[in-house]
Amino acid sequence: MSIAPSIANADTAERAGSIRSRIPAEGLFDGHDWRIATAPFSLGSELVKELETLGRVLLQFNRAVNRLYRLSVEGKQPAWIATLLDQGKPADLVAMQRDPAFKNELPRIVRPDLLLTENGVSITELDSVPGGIGLTAWLNQTYGSFAPVLGGADGMHRGFAGIFGDAPRIHIVISEEAATYRPEMEWLAKELGNSKFNVQSSTFENFEDGHAVYRFFELFDLENVPASKASFNLAAQKRIRLTPPPKPIFEEKLLLALLWNRNLRDYWRQELGEGFLNRLLRLVPYTWVVDPAPLPPHAAIPELSLTDWRQLKTLSQRDRELVLKVSGFSPEAWGARGVFVGNDLSSGEWGVAVDKAIASFGQSPYVLQRFHKTKIVESEYFDFGTEKVVQMPGRVRLCPYYFVHGEGDAARANLGGVLATICPADKKIIHGMRDAILAPCTI
Repeated sequence: MSIAPSIANADTAERAGSIRSRIPAEGLFDGHDWRIATAPFSLGSELVKELETLGRVLLQFNRAVNRLYRLSVEGKQPAWIATLLDQGKPADLVAMQRDPAFKNELPRIVRPDLLLTENGVSITELDSVPGGIGLTAWLNQTYGSFAPVLGGADGMHRGFAGIFGDAPRIHIVISEEAATYRPEMEWLAKELGNSKFNVQSSTFENFEDGHAVYRFFELFDLENVPASKASFNLAAQKRIRLTPPPKPIFEEKLLLALLWNRNLRDYWRQELGEGFLNRLLRLVPYTWVVDPAPLPPHAAIPELSLTDWRQLKTLSQRDRELVLKVSGFSPEAWGARGVFVGNDLSSGEWGVAVDKAIASFGQSPYVLQRFHKTKIVESEYFDFGTEKVVQMPGRVRLCPYYFVHGEGDAARANLGGVLATICPADKKIIHGMRDAILAPCTI
């Protein structure tokens, strides 16, 4: 159903024009634009409270993941955990992940993808190398000049700058794979001061002792990033500061499946505490690893009552309220690629996706996740062609950015801002697109 546009009053039209005029000449996303919201996206007070306190929970989850992997390597937790997380990774990257120099290193930015549902929010994945940092900083700054925004008008600026401690120079190394995000990071570097923050190409290697590096490239892409070898080696020698660390465990969606694994329930309870664990189980949809290892004939996959992953193909469309997605270490593991929504596909298309997931286990494992139906909300954008405000029913993804400041047990996750991506209601997969409204959030 379409909703008729309303005539914009002069103030709304002027504000929308002002927002658009402040977009940098170079843009923020290479080759991409979006619909301009007339105001920040408004959230209820309970949801805001959830977002403001969630960073602490996710930081503790990352600490627990890091410890679980180390204990598995050391034989103090089941060996299958490290085996699963190392699967498909080159030996030198596994060795780097296990290097004592990175033992306690965690990603300094944590960004969950939260889908807005009738029952609150649903965490579908965690991103340790997220795009949208500069964009959200620009949105907060721009909309924050006339309305309150979560994190504050300069919250993203302060958050990003603070993850590098007292380093005198910060190099933001961006791969060609992530080139779409180069303009937003160039804008942010300029905002923070190009004498200290500089965006570098994937071939840059002129790192000096005491400098810091922001790794804006995925670990599956290392052979296309010559700068990675030098930066990783210098970080291992503690000569530079590097974030996120070269630890592929933090780029795996299957971490959410481990959270649901009953064999690890006591571990999570001990490391997270009952309150944090229950909160995560409330927010994270049930998630499985698609492991084709045969089950005993009397056993079944938990919650699904299937005895073989191939039986997924026989489910009716009504029963396929499920999402298949590649876990990580793959060019299909980001940007909504490698994601298959079961009840949005034909039986044939779903069968092909299931077969691909099963066949990929040894190199790029897939996870299966319950599909939580998203809530339809009303939002609005300004149409510059008709000079009218357009009401748009849409589905919402919220991306809060948490910046980790401080060291060790004293480290804290600070909310810098929240990006709302509102896609037209007929879209099942929510991501940045030309038809989407992008806006900062307010209470």
